[in-house]
Amino acid sequence: MAAPEAWRARSCWFCEVAAATTMEATSREAAPAKSSASGPNAPPALFELCGRAVSAHMGVLESGVWALPGPILQSILPLLNIYYLERIEETALKKGLSTQAIWRRLWDELMKTRPSSLESVTCWRAKFMEAFFSHVLRGTIDVSSDRRLCDQRFSPLLHSSRHVRQLTICNMLQGATELVAEPNRRVLETLASSLHTLKFRHLLFSDVAAQQSLRQLLHQLIHHGAVSQVSLYSWPVPESALFILILTMSAGFWQPGPGGPPCRLCGEASRGRAPSRDEGSLLLGSRRPRRDAAERCAAALMASRRKSEAKQMPRAAPATRVTRRSAQESLTAGGTDLKRELHPPATSHEVPGTKRPTSALAATSSASSSTSSYKRAPASSAPQPKPLKRFKRAAGKKGARTRQGPGTESEDLYDFVFIVAGEKEDGEEMEIGEVACGALDGSDPSCLGLPALEASQRFRSISTLELFTVPLSTEAALTLCHLLSSWVSLESLTLSYNGLGSNIFRLLDSLRALSGQAGCRLRALHLSDLFSPLPILELTRAIVRALPLLRVLSIRVDHPSQRDNPGVPGNAGPPSHIIGDEEIPENCLEQLEMGFPRGAQPAPLLCSVLKASGSLQQLSLDSATFASPQDFGLVLQTLKEYNLALKRLSFHDMNLADCQSEVLFLLQNLTLQEITFSFCRLFEKRPAQFLPEMVAAMKGNSTLKGLRLPGNRLGNAGLLALADVFSEDSSSSLCQLDISSNCIKPDGLLEFAKRLERWGRGAFGHLRLFQNWLDQDAVTAREAIRRLRATCHVVSDSWDSSQAFADYVSTM
Repeated sequence: MAAPEAWRARSCWFCEVAAATTMEATSREAAPAKSSASGPNAPPALFELCGRAVSAHMGVLESGVWALPGPILQSILPLLNIYYLERIEETALKKGLSTQAIWRRLWDELMKTRPSSLESVTCWRAKFMEAFFSHVLRGTIDVSSDRRLCDQRFSPLLHSSRHVRQLTICNMLQGATELVAEPNRRVLETLASSLHTLKFRHLLFSDVAAQQSLRQLLHQLIHHGAVSQVSLYSWPVPESALFILILTMSAGFWQPGPGGPPCRLCGEASRGRAPSRDEGSLLLGSRRPRRDAAERCAAALMASRRKSEAKQMPRAAPATRVTRRSAQESLTAGGTDLKRELHPPATSHEVPGTKRPTSALAATSSASSSTSSYKRAPASSAPQPKPLKRFKRAAGKKGARTRQGPGTESEDLYDFVFIVAGEKEDGEEMEIGEVACGALDGSDPSCLGLPALEASQRFRSISTLELFTVPLSTEAALTLCHLLSSWVSLESLTLSYNGLGSNIFRLLDSLRALSGQAGCRLRALHLSDLFSPLPILELTRAIVRALPLLRVLSIRVDHPSQRDNPGVPGNAGPPSHIIGDEEIPENCLEQLEMGFPRGAQPAPLLCSVLKASGSLQQLSLDSATFASPQDFGLVLQTLKEYNLALKRLSFHDMNLADCQSEVLFLLQNLTLQEITFSFCRLFEKRPAQFLPEMVAAMKGNSTLKGLRLPGNRLGNAGLLALADVFSEDSSSSLCQLDISSNCIKPDGLLEFAKRLERWGRGAFGHLRLFQNWLDQDAVTAREAIRRLRATCHVVSDSWDSSQAFADYVSTM
């Protein structure tokens, strides 16, 4: 009896509250109700009036609303604003109610965008709140414009922050300054625990204040937070200082910017400042000040810079030369006096063994005002790169030589080293690399003479780094290589169209050094570029040799390398330790994806990689061309003999019209579970003879589960021949079939469906029909799809076949 009495009590309470709180609302709407009671603006029903009243007084009635019975609560949910709708989610789930439809409607009405067809939204509440957070942060949505978004009792940023899993920072770092401001401290603390992915898109040049805010933001989200992935997209002209800041912070290194407050999460304030020269020496494990690797690299880089500037402007001003000479002498002498001027000796000593979150950047100490004046001195009449322009503005007045005050710090030497180097041509890049880092002969694979990162303690770092269309200059490439050599927490690295050029050799040396580190976790590497100094197969061999523990390797080169044309003058080969003739040791590759440039590929090189990859489970070859069908057969024979664990095999944009016997050999492989021939021109020659042979091979294969044949001009005749795979005398277990873009007409599809019905085969999984000519007879197409859905899950689209008229003529 207690439960019914409680239910009646709550229902009565709801009616009393609704009646008491809607008297005024009812009287206000009484007048318009008399004149338009029968029109579209008729007053809402009594229950809706009550719900609106309760929603408007949720600050007082919230706990009582949570206790309402499910049927009443279900009618109130659509009337709540987003804050109370989010708060009541858990209670609604306990009562068997779902708010997903409400959140989806809010998305359609307020965000007014359609999610990507490739995106599968599992929780509309989280998706809405994450997008709402970004819009409020950027100021692109007015919360006061809609009653569902406005509530003075809640902070939009704070309330939605716990749903944010990925955050995108665009243009001039909008939002970074707002997030590190003191009023949003709780927002940042919430983001530190909820945010997993940080993305940068279309970055522009930023000022010193924005970079300082970004430094603090990255420190809290990465070093003290849960961010595990940093991605940079479309940055045509990277700003050197900003790019290096993002890289070093992502790698776990932290140094407060000039005048920046100490981090309250790092403990005592001394842990957040840059160490003095003596402290740096202690961190490096030496009892006396010594000239570290950063200073040696700075001296070499500046010497090379002076050499090139002297060629461009032989009559440079004497005062400028004196200034640069003094800066160079200070660095080559070890910079002891310079450091003591900037950082007086510490008055207190740290207890041995005390943890200090100092990066190697801090351990090498800071650059002086003299060196800053060197940076600001004009090198020649030629314009400087844009990143240097922004850095000069941030450094101060031109030619100024001042001591650093107590409230500021000198620019980091690490930033200084790579910013003064400037953009170089390919030949000049190799010259600098040889001067600063030694010849690329593998003698120093740990990154080529740059500061020793292992000497300093590191903060937490990310595990996934992605660089998409971010050109890497010499400075940026050296920085990335240096960080990678000891970035043991990195699990996945993506470098897509970064213009590496000859820097690929430095990258390979860094990856080899990283592979030798204890606890190296790098298991996935995705590399793509327009050009490569190495042919793609030699590059693949070098990567597999450098990273034997790699599990996933995806590599693509769009255009042939110069080494593919040995007759080109001045075409020097790579270092000997990069491309050795020795056999590749056994590796742990499980997934290999390769996109080839145009031109015949040497099959023996590919076979050598396959032979060393005994654990390979998935292989994808895109645009691969071989000198003869025999070479392609050699690759398939190698797969059969050495890659017994191979389950998925994919070929895309390959001319296999002359390799029909090799395709039949492949279809008879009893270890493969999925094969893809995408736009491979399979049925271009002898279709009447080849199709029955192909069907016979598939009928005898009981292990093949999926077959994808998009873009092979199968046509109606080919589809009907393929239907025999599902006949009663077939032992095939095929359950996924993709016949997209195959010039299939509605009548052929209908006959295919009837044959499946006649043979009585049960549901065989998925059938993909994208971009076929089903619009030529919509009625027949609908009937065919209706019949097919009784045996499989059909995925199709609405496609205008008139765009494919030329393809239609070719199949007549």
